[in-house]
Amino acid sequence: MDEPLRLLLLVAHPDDAEFRAGGLMTKYRAAGHTVKIISLTNGDAGHHELARADLAQRRKKEAQAAAAILNLEYEIWDHHDGELEPTLELRWQVIRSIREFSPNLVLCHRPDDYHPDHRAVGHVVRDACYLVTVPSIAPQTPPLSSDPVVGFLYDPFTRPTPFRPDVLLDISNELDTVFSLLSCHESQMFEWLPHNHDLVESVPTDAAGRRALLRQFYESRVTAIADQFRKQLIDQFGPEHGNTLQHVEAFEISEYAAPLGETDRKKLFAFAP
Repeated sequence: MDEPLRLLLLVAHPDDAEFRAGGLMTKYRAAGHTVKIISLTNGDAGHHELARADLAQRRKKEAQAAAAILNLEYEIWDHHDGELEPTLELRWQVIRSIREFSPNLVLCHRPDDYHPDHRAVGHVVRDACYLVTVPSIAPQTPPLSSDPVVGFLYDPFTRPTPFRPDVLLDISNELDTVFSLLSCHESQMFEWLPHNHDLVESVPTDAAGRRALLRQFYESRVTAIADQFRKQLIDQFGPEHGNTLQHVEAFEISEYAAPLGETDRKKLFAFAP
């Protein structure tokens, strides 16, 4: 393309973007496009031992290590983990951040996700859509001439509404990079999540063993997405590839922002048929 695309991920916590869109981010960077992650909280609640201030600093360093792998910008706001609310002030902050970056594609959580911080992000981004074009809203930052396309990151929850994928992405070639990105978030992948799920005894102490365990955990997740949407994969990729494809990321397009027409689909998700 003559001009690089701009992908903005607005997520609740450091590691959310890598876990749900690490493959797409890797594809974008490999194609020379610009990617920015904004974590709306500092992630300071997700640990069973560390003090919140210490954890926030550690998670910032982990995010910076992940950012270095893909050479992208990783911004972390100072809202507390577990305390995010879709306030007017947060809406203005999100509107300004979208305008300043001027993305072609924005990805965020769904408003129906399990975590209150995820739901807050989904609500506030949905409420920011359209308003990013209104000059009198947050007037210190010039408005956009039109809405970007906004997509939701996958989650498995079905109430009140299930996730409905508009784009399914084959990330088989990006798996190693995604594992490297996730491995940077040691406090989450190898400490907090095993503790939170009562799996501490099964976590290896060596780096190779940890990476193998993470690969098994992550592959089971993306394979479950592929199995859940197998019929759509066959429709999208054809029977030969759609029946065997195992490693998938899924995105649902928000109707509150710009529609994803065929031209935009080919431009923003050129890696998917």
